Amino acid sequence: MSLHRSLPLPRRAWTVAFVLAAMVAVTLVATGCTGTSGEPRSAGATSVASAPARLWPDRAPAPQPPPDKTGLDGPSPLPGLPRVPSGNIRTLNALDVVKAQIAEDARHDSPAFDKATEREINQCGDHPRRCPVRAPEYQDLTHDGKDELIVGIEGKEHALAIWAYMLRGGVVNRILDTAGIPLSVDVSDGDVIMREPTDSPGYEMRTVHAWDERRQTMEIRTMEFDQKVSSPAPERTPSPERTRSPERTPSPVRTHAPGHTS
Repeated sequence: MSLHRSLPLPRRAWTVAFVLAAMVAVTLVATGCTGTSGEPRSAGATSVASAPARLWPDRAPAPQPPPDKTGLDGPSPLPGLPRVPSGNIRTLNALDVVKAQIAEDARHDSPAFDKATEREINQCGDHPRRCPVRAPEYQDLTHDGKDELIVGIEGKEHALAIWAYMLRGGVVNRILDTAGIPLSVDVSDGDVIMREPTDSPGYEMRTVHAWDERRQTMEIRTMEFDQKVSSPAPERTPSPERTRSPERTPSPVRTHAPGHTS
């Protein structure tokens, strides 16, 4: 009995076979999906991309606007506050930071608020209900694993000033100075996102401030009209008539005045 053994193809033959198989696979992908019979089927003609057509190319472009004087040129050290050697900005009193910022702005003759709002801020300790300074928020805005301080100060006509601070060598530095009439303010992956109403029905203004590593401040990355985000409908509590068992007599429902618990 003779033993038949299939001999391996030379390396060049294997290379040619592999290249041919790859060319067939690429051809099938380029021409579309195969039909039920296994034959290739065309995906149709591909539209040709065209370059944008510029209208009135001879028109002189508008000049670049001057730099925004309300923004920050870089991290702004805030004097009048103690150094924080621990690097934990949560140890600072947020109201003290706001008062120090108001004093610093006054020295530069650039107050952020009117005198009435400043008086309310200075009286926050005695009249907390009328204090326009919101509770402090802490988020990592600079992606360094440490929290930054975010404060919001209410103004007139639903205006809200938003300031953010970081520590540099233990010194408090302001890295965000913005204001608006927000519907909402969120932080997502370090970005501060503010939505404001517009005159266009169904749309909002969406402004995103993001950390700029080069300038070491929060800069506007996106400012655009966006479709209005609808708030989820509140859950409705079923009435006792729909939840009680017909075999049992419902127990009396005890009500409480707002703000009180039993």
